[in-house]
Amino acid sequence: MIGKSQFQAPSEADISLASFRDHLRRWLQQEFAEPLTDDGHSVEESTRHGARLLAQLYEAGWNRFGWPTEVGGLGGDVRHRAVLYDELCRANIEPPEQNIITEVVGPALVAFAPDIAAEYLPRVLRGRAILCQGFSEPESGSDLASLRCRATRDSAGDFVLNGQKIWTSFGHLADHIIVLCRTGAPDSRSRGLTMLFVDMTSPGVEARPIRFANGRNELAEVFFRDVNVPQDRLVGEIDAGWAVAGYLLQFERGMYAWMRHAMLSNRLRQLAAYLAVSSPDNNTTRYQQRLGEAVLAVAALRARSSRTIDALAQQRTVGPAASTDKLLLAAAEHAVYDLARDVLSPAFGLDATQPDILRWRNEWFYSRAASIYGGAAEIQRSIIADRVLNLPRE
Repeated sequence: MIGKSQFQAPSEADISLASFRDHLRRWLQQEFAEPLTDDGHSVEESTRHGARLLAQLYEAGWNRFGWPTEVGGLGGDVRHRAVLYDELCRANIEPPEQNIITEVVGPALVAFAPDIAAEYLPRVLRGRAILCQGFSEPESGSDLASLRCRATRDSAGDFVLNGQKIWTSFGHLADHIIVLCRTGAPDSRSRGLTMLFVDMTSPGVEARPIRFANGRNELAEVFFRDVNVPQDRLVGEIDAGWAVAGYLLQFERGMYAWMRHAMLSNRLRQLAAYLAVSSPDNNTTRYQQRLGEAVLAVAALRARSSRTIDALAQQRTVGPAASTDKLLLAAAEHAVYDLARDVLSPAFGLDATQPDILRWRNEWFYSRAASIYGGAAEIQRSIIADRVLNLPRE
C-alpha cells in the first residue's frame, strides 16, 4: 500500500454504478502499488489477510456501499458489492475470504433482524468480526427440513439450544453463528424451524475444525449444549425460520456465485499469462481449446448470476431458477481448476513446495466439493426439472 490516495469513494449523492466503478478502479490503482496477495496456505491466515483488506476498504468507504445506511452502510444495492468484487479481482487482489458468509448472512440479518444487523454488521465490514451459518447436520444435509438441533424456551422467554451443526465454513473462527433450529414438534418439518443469532463465546458452544485433503481447516462442526440465547437474538419470527433460510439462499446462489466468478476470471488470466511464457511443451496451442471452454464456463456463470443479482437489486424473489447458478458455478470451478492441474503438472503433485503451486493445488482440492456444498447437483437438477421446466414427475 502506498500513501493516502487522492481518489475517494463517491458521495452518497452520487452512487451510480458507473461512478462507483470508475472511482474504485482509480483508487485501487493508486492505493496498491503491488498486488495484495494471500498465500492461501491456511484458512486462518486467509481470514487475517481478509481482515486487513476489509479495514482498508471500510476506512475509504468502499465496502459500505451496497448496504443500507440504517446498518452502517452508505446506500446503493447488491450491484455495488458485485462491482467491488469485480474490481478487486481485476486488480489481482483476493477478496476477503470471510465475505463468502457475509454475503449470505448479512442480507438476511438486514431483512429479518435489523437491530442485530445495525449492531454487528459494521464490525464485520471492518474486519473485526466473522460470521458463519449453522444449517447442515450429520443427518440433515440436502433434506434440511429434517434437522434436529432444537431450541426450547425457558421461564424468562430466552432460548436454550442443543444439537450439532456440521460443514460450517469458518465455524472455528467465527464470532457469531446464525443457527437454523427446531422449535416445533419433531415432525413439523419446515413449519417448525426458527433462526437464531448465537454468540460463539457463549457457554456450551464448541467448534472443532474439519481439515480437508488440502491440509486446510476449511470447515468445522459446532456443538451446542444448553446454550442460552437471549430472545432478542431471534432472526425473523418463531417457527418461521424456513422463510429466513429461503431468503438467505437467494444470496448464497447469487452473490457467492458472483464472487467466485470474479475470482475464477482472475485465475484464468493468470493461467493464460503462464501459458504465454511457459515452455513449448505447455504452450497455449496445446491447451487453447480447454482454455476456451473454461472461459465459456465462467462467462455462462457471469451471465446467469448477473440476472440473479439484478433481481436481488430490484427486491424480486429469485425462486428455483437460482439452482441454475449453482450448477453453472460447479461447472466453472471444475473447468478452471482441472485445466490448472494439467497445465501446472508435474509441479502440481503431492510433493509440491512452490507457494503459488500450493495455492493452486489447495484450490483444486476445494473445487471438488463445488457440486456438493450449498445443495448437491442432483438436488439442483431435480428442482430445475420439477419447478422451472415443469417436467413430468417419475
